[in-house]
Amino acid sequence: MKISELTDERVDSIIEIALAEDIGRGDITSEALIPCSLEGKAFMLVKEAGVLAGSKIAEKTLHKVDPKLKVEILIQDGSKVKPGDIAMLVAGNVRSILKAERVALNFIQRLSGIATATAQYVEKVRDLGVEIADTRKTTPGLRLLEKYAVHMGGGRNHRLDLAEAVLIKDNHIDSLRILGMTFKEIVTKARENTPPDIKIEVEARTVEEAAQAADLGVDIIMLDNMNIDEMTKAVELISGRAEIEASGGITLKNVRAAAQTGVDFISVGALTHSFKSLDISLELKTQTLKLI
Repeated sequence: MKISELTDERVDSIIEIALAEDIGRGDITSEALIPCSLEGKAFMLVKEAGVLAGSKIAEKTLHKVDPKLKVEILIQDGSKVKPGDIAMLVAGNVRSILKAERVALNFIQRLSGIATATAQYVEKVRDLGVEIADTRKTTPGLRLLEKYAVHMGGGRNHRLDLAEAVLIKDNHIDSLRILGMTFKEIVTKARENTPPDIKIEVEARTVEEAAQAADLGVDIIMLDNMNIDEMTKAVELISGRAEIEASGGITLKNVRAAAQTGVDFISVGALTHSFKSLDISLELKTQTLKLI
């Protein structure tokens, strides 16, 4: 997911909702204390090592609050950062800067946290040629931004939404088996009712299901919550006939072992549901403050 995909109305609506939630009724503190003519400069300070993401989103947030604010991005998304780095400079009306501060930081802190977590997983398997992918376990309303952050961390985006690809999961299979359908009939029906340019993925809970899915010619086989021995055996049986995804219970401790089984990519829900935000603050340059 590229930055060009983040310039549409969906991103604007996400920012507008976030701003409405924080300053929809105004900023009574700044309005009570800060002169409306006070101008100055501020900077975003990185306080821990990681990978930056969300600088353009923070910039758009600042400009939605006040189009006259001058924003200079010093570090581009996808870059490694360390404590003491200055990610961004902001100049203009101090009331506007303070109004936008929390929402802009919320975006860049969280997205950088996702990018950082992704980069940690990517680094673990970099020499094995295995990709790290996200899932749909995203914050409601923020999927577009969170998957962008995964991309900035070096990860692969796996299904933006339910329309992007067919993924036959356990609940689909169990529901149809109650109706008397076999595994083969389920996969065949999916292929018959899906446009030819759409990939079909099947979740396999056992080595036997994985081998059967390969025999049926699906595009991707997800090895769901298998242990290392099971994954190794499934990869051998699939024998290159489909792309293979490992999923379920993957952590930084076992991701390399999973990659060494020969899978093509590993999906990690924790990238977007259990990440730690990167510590970034916005600091005013007090020596620059002046009444205009």
